[in-house]
Amino acid sequence: MKDRVFINSKEVPAAIGAYSQAVKCGDIVWLSGQIPLDPTSMTVVGDNVSEQGVRAQINQVFTNLKNLCLASGGSLNDVVKINIFLLDMKYFPIINEVMAEFFIKPYPARAAVGVSSLPKGVCVEAEATMVLDT
Repeated sequence: MKDRVFINSKEVPAAIGAYSQAVKCGDIVWLSGQIPLDPTSMTVVGDNVSEQGVRAQINQVFTNLKNLCLASGGSLNDVVKINIFLLDMKYFPIINEVMAEFFIKPYPARAAVGVSSLPKGVCVEAEATMVLDT
């Protein structure tokens, strides 16, 4: 497709594999999965042990998604679907709390899936789809 745009921002962690941070096609933007990496140091934020560490990881994931939305010409308000992958479903209540700090109602559609492992041993990853007003 001729109107495909590949998004790359220094405000978001660099890709750690063979993928683009985001791809825009028309008014739809697909945001690649974000893990809790600090975009400057490329180190994992928080831990998988304490509630504070898990909360820090989830907060960083949503911060990365927010910055990727901005780099793509939109905001979290433009997200229509988010997929969240959790190392342990016991983190589900924290996901809800932190997500409510980043998004306003009505919230986007969402899936939360328990998985056996995630890149760099983190406890959470999230990807999203955004529709821009053109």
